[in-house]
Amino acid sequence: MKKLATVLLLLLFVISEKSISCTTAVISGKATPDGRSMIWKLRDTDDLENSFRYFDDGKYSYIGLVNSKDTKGINVWGGSNSAGFAIMNSASYNVNVGDTTSLKDMEGVFMKLALQTCASLQDLEKLLETYPKPRGLAAHFGVIDANGGAAFYEVNNQTWTKFDANTDPNGYVIRTNYSESGTPDEGYGFIRRQTAEKIFAEAKQQNRLNYQTIVQEFTRCFYHPVFGLDYRKKYESGNFDTEFVASDDFLTRHSSASSIIVQGVKKGESPDMSTIWAQVGFPETCAAIPLWIRGGENLPLLVQYDDTIKNSPLNMYAMEWKSKAYPIGRSDGYHYLKMTELVNKKNTGYVQRIEQMEKDIFSLTEEKLEMWRKELPDPFSISVFYDTLDRKVGDFYAEE
Repeated sequence: MKKLATVLLLLLFVISEKSISCTTAVISGKATPDGRSMIWKLRDTDDLENSFRYFDDGKYSYIGLVNSKDTKGINVWGGSNSAGFAIMNSASYNVNVGDTTSLKDMEGVFMKLALQTCASLQDLEKLLETYPKPRGLAAHFGVIDANGGAAFYEVNNQTWTKFDANTDPNGYVIRTNYSESGTPDEGYGFIRRQTAEKIFAEAKQQNRLNYQTIVQEFTRCFYHPVFGLDYRKKYESGNFDTEFVASDDFLTRHSSASSIIVQGVKKGESPDMSTIWAQVGFPETCAAIPLWIRGGENLPLLVQYDDTIKNSPLNMYAMEWKSKAYPIGRSDGYHYLKMTELVNKKNTGYVQRIEQMEKDIFSLTEEKLEMWRKELPDPFSISVFYDTLDRKVGDFYAEE
């Protein structure tokens, strides 16, 4: 009986660990068409209800991705601050092996502190050196700053290792849920890493490694490297036998709660123009909306926490559509994605419809950024643009 209980506990531990995984990347300006660096986090978590929030509780103000139930904003899971410093993370499951330290899962607290106090990669490195040990950390922290800095930091309870995207031959660094500095052949996300490496290499070769590609092709990627199949192409052609596929090894799967991209600035540009592309809900059914620290606390209502629904409205809309994409309600139903709800030959899938609408958002945003990078807008102008986005995206979901 004791042996059975031990096995069950271990199984629960593994399931829990796998369910809070992420796919992430740091991209140097050397690898992007416009020379601006980026970070990307496709967030997997048990906390599926997410919001974005403006904070003014540190040396620098900042916008952060938070769990909707975390109304005090204790943990931040990615964001950008008024100095042009941005950070995100993915969990690492092959560091701290054999470490009996009870303190753990402090990544959200650490990132909040970094956004409050750091303006550069050098500031983060000082923070890592002075942060009390054991740190309670087992993660990769992806960071960019307004000076063109772009790097991943593999961090454990005692040490950290830097991987600089500016000196990497690819110009970018990808991480899932195992560290290069950790125990070999342990961790999670090996198949997701294969997919990410493939699509990043192709996009760079085509000079298309930009935020639009990440939003529409990376967070909504249906490629499976083990089978060598792109399920989006398969289902858009109508060449399939069943409406369902097993989605656990896709970049975005049932546990994917949100996605955040931060597009930095070139040297000489105002840090206020660092742009967060926020997919506050399940990325396959959630539109991307731009955010800027210069707009202050008047973020789009769609991505802010709403006390009436105890969530952000856009996350709620995305979750409603997600429930139709994962319609099998039994305990193991989350493995199986109904692809025809997302993409199909008629071009009526949620992904296909969202992407058409997003192209308008991209176009409108680029028009604004072309002006605002030359002459900074007043915060009210940004708020007016947020109102436009709220109406446009809100009306889109209301049509369903």
